[in-house]
Amino acid sequence: MKAKVGLTTDHAGFEQIKQLQEYLAAMGYECIYYGPHTLDMADDYPDFIRPAAHALAKGEVDMAVIMGGSGQGEAMVANRIAGVRCAVYYGPAAALSTIDAEGRMAADQYENLRLSRQHNNANMLSVAARFVSQPDIEKAVDVWLETPFSDVERHTRRVAKIDQTAVVQGTK
Repeated sequence: MKAKVGLTTDHAGFEQIKQLQEYLAAMGYECIYYGPHTLDMADDYPDFIRPAAHALAKGEVDMAVIMGGSGQGEAMVANRIAGVRCAVYYGPAAALSTIDAEGRMAADQYENLRLSRQHNNANMLSVAARFVSQPDIEKAVDVWLETPFSDVERHTRRVAKIDQTAVVQGTK
């Protein structure tokens, strides 16, 4: 059985997230949608991102994909919830300039996505909806969902330290 995936966005990714939900469902993923249910150009992304992040932290979904204009603010909201490790994806052009720890150029446009899963055990992905085409969104999410955590000791140790320093909403 494939993972249960939470999905949400604000107005900037409204059409893309619906198409992504159809794509993922056809690939065998169970999708839980956290809204919005109508397009409102004045909506506020924290209203949708926070419930999806809480659901992920509680184990109601296995992984989550969120969208926003740049994906940055959405990731900031998500990463304030303990247990959420949200990475941002800007699209293929940004990824091709990635340099790895050994100083090598990224192998392909999805290397940073793979590394967010392999090294950081990212459980949420924030996609920059204004900068990524629908086919690139689908391919990127597919690569990200299918990449396992490496479970290498140094990565496990680092992820544990991330989770120890997470901030729970309402506390400082």
